[in-house]
Amino acid sequence: MERRDFLKASALGLAGTMVAPSAMMAATPKKKTAANDKIRLGFIGLGQQANYLLSSFINMEDVLVVAGCDVYDIKRDRFENIVTKYYQEKGLKKAAPAMYVDYNDLLAREDIDAVVIATPDHWHAAIAIAACKAGKDVYLEKPMTLTIYEGQQLVKAVRKYNRILQVGSQQRSSEEFIHAANMAREGELGQIRKVELFVGRWDGQPFPVKCPRQKEAVPAGLDWERWLGPLAESDYVYYYPDIDPLLNENGNENCWGAWRWYKKTGGGYMTDWGAHMFDIVQWALGKDGSGPTEVIPPGYSFYKNLTYKYDNGVVVEETTFDDKGQGVKIYGDEGWIAVHRGNLYASDPKFEMKVTDNSVPFEARAGHHRVFIESVKSRIDPNVPVEVGHSSCNMCNIGIIAGELGRPLVWNPIVQKFMHDDEANALKHYDYREGYKNLLDV
Repeated sequence: MERRDFLKASALGLAGTMVAPSAMMAATPKKKTAANDKIRLGFIGLGQQANYLLSSFINMEDVLVVAGCDVYDIKRDRFENIVTKYYQEKGLKKAAPAMYVDYNDLLAREDIDAVVIATPDHWHAAIAIAACKAGKDVYLEKPMTLTIYEGQQLVKAVRKYNRILQVGSQQRSSEEFIHAANMAREGELGQIRKVELFVGRWDGQPFPVKCPRQKEAVPAGLDWERWLGPLAESDYVYYYPDIDPLLNENGNENCWGAWRWYKKTGGGYMTDWGAHMFDIVQWALGKDGSGPTEVIPPGYSFYKNLTYKYDNGVVVEETTFDDKGQGVKIYGDEGWIAVHRGNLYASDPKFEMKVTDNSVPFEARAGHHRVFIESVKSRIDPNVPVEVGHSSCNMCNIGIIAGELGRPLVWNPIVQKFMHDDEANALKHYDYREGYKNLLDV
């Protein structure tokens, strides 16, 4: 993007983001980054999502990808080959990236400015905190963390070590979602009364499902103990598919890692897509850094759908509202607007916009990633800083907890706890196994 176009896009994105003043303070880098310096990136977690991110970042003239890390040798080899070939064609003498199995070895390199973290969700918080301690800025895939407590600790780390952190909620940098949120925030729809969102279904529900118990042989080249990290599970099951037979002609997986659908290793569709859609809901309602005060699971009393209630009377339901897949529909006194990736429609044409045709896969579009690089240079928070990512992730997790307990919960979004409910608060985190218990220390 040209700088003038970037500034225009940033103004649209940042204008719709409300965070505490302290969150907008410029972070102090270890060294001053000149405007024309290349930002040296390391990638941690080299699966399917990392490939999309790599295709975006590596094409930026002011970015140099210098390292990669994964616990699976197939993915390390693929990443190394892609990066080496790209830079060789560009005529770089040192084209090959350094490759690592242990993320700590990558973080120990003083020449790396920032890291892109695209690991399974249970490693997000620990690696991001370690990166902050090592003086690295962070682009962190959504959902920001697996648990509420992990998010609280990561917020502390980002601010304590004065780092830039951008959550990969890229819909905030996409024109159709910017427009829909602005229609709500600027009062064009009148007073907002209700929001519907759809996050998708797997095995008939949005929540994570019971883990499969069949034990399988660990694929050759996969360091299963490192993959598990803090998780107490010990058997290899189909959490992490053996990607060898699942590669297409371009060397990419044909399916996403199955770990995301199961309890203990992921949050199901509630976090996989909910992290995107709940994020837009929070943004449109002006509730970044805050959240609802009550959550009611589907099937309780007369509530058919998972329902959230805010202190201003707005009701949010997770449900299908059309046949276009995951999206958000916002209802106001003056009309409604519905938005999906690449599609926007409304009760009145005056609320609509023409969505730009784009042949680039949504996950690989550079706008959101460009915001991160400019934030690294300017030391000004991006459009999805850590506090925003945390409050959006909390929306997913309190819904999952309500679904697990099967009863309504009263949530205080300011102190981030369930009121007078020890059973629910106990589910804000899980016990890390021995050897990993200090990973969240800030």
